[in-house]
Amino acid sequence: MIDGVPQSSSLYWNRQCQNPDGSEVAPWFYRQWHGIESSVQTAQELNERFKGYDVVDAQPQLDTAKDKIFSEKEKRGEQFIDSIVISHEFADHCHKDTLLEFSAETPVFATEKAAKLITSWNHFTAVQTIPLFTARDVDWRKTSIDPLPPWIGISRIRSKSDPINLHAALLIAFNLGVSPRSEYAKCDMDEGEAILYSPHGTPAEGFGLLQSAMPPVRALALLHGLDEVSIGPFQAVNLGAHNGLKAQRISQSKYWVLTHDEVRIEKGLIASFIKRKAINLEEAMRKEKEEAEGGHLPATSLGGKVTFAGLLSGESIILV
Repeated sequence: MIDGVPQSSSLYWNRQCQNPDGSEVAPWFYRQWHGIESSVQTAQELNERFKGYDVVDAQPQLDTAKDKIFSEKEKRGEQFIDSIVISHEFADHCHKDTLLEFSAETPVFATEKAAKLITSWNHFTAVQTIPLFTARDVDWRKTSIDPLPPWIGISRIRSKSDPINLHAALLIAFNLGVSPRSEYAKCDMDEGEAILYSPHGTPAEGFGLLQSAMPPVRALALLHGLDEVSIGPFQAVNLGAHNGLKAQRISQSKYWVLTHDEVRIEKGLIASFIKRKAINLEEAMRKEKEEAEGGHLPATSLGGKVTFAGLLSGESIILV
């Protein structure tokens, strides 16, 4: 389960913000709420939706073991959410009241600041800090930290020019062709897959690291928004469609799923400085084409055969 917001391809709901009144720091500074009601209101509702769903549908070699596990879970009424991954410490990603509804036994993987915050709640028994994925060590298997199985790793791609890590991305790499009981060394050099979660946009060049990953991985899905959001003329919050186009071409993702473009209600001091520019994919590509024809850019298009999806609250997509 990755943090996010339900109006834009999120994998769970997040009802409000960090504080009960919806504020990020203080009510006078900034408050935000969903403009559209979340389709899932409780952790139990979400758990019910996960019953019967698993990656085994696309991986028959794992059916016997995994089906047995899920069958036993269903009989005992257990949680079907195996872990929680938090990309940012900000209120719309790391909502205390939402997270505390989940079982304390659910493993949580979070950025350093988010991990410290979540640990301070004294609820979850296992909170792990997500490691960085860097050019100095491109073996994604080393990001398979306990209690993850050896065939899946979780890491972050970070830009040096982003001191507050606002534009960092999550890299979830996995190889479903490896038996769940395999040791680390047996996760061989067969190509794996990856999900890239970039809610605020990540400088596209950073995704070039995937080309160096060992064992090799291909980008199954890129989660990146289209809207450009800034605070005044200085701080870019969401990098938007043009960066998304570059990121998709560099990563060659099979899917591009929108995230973080949801309708919000915002109040407070900062709200008056927030500027949003909604851009659709066609507009972004048309502008690139015009700049290319003017000699400013080379001709561009989406990278490879890609499925583009913008999901509303309650909608879902199966990645294959």
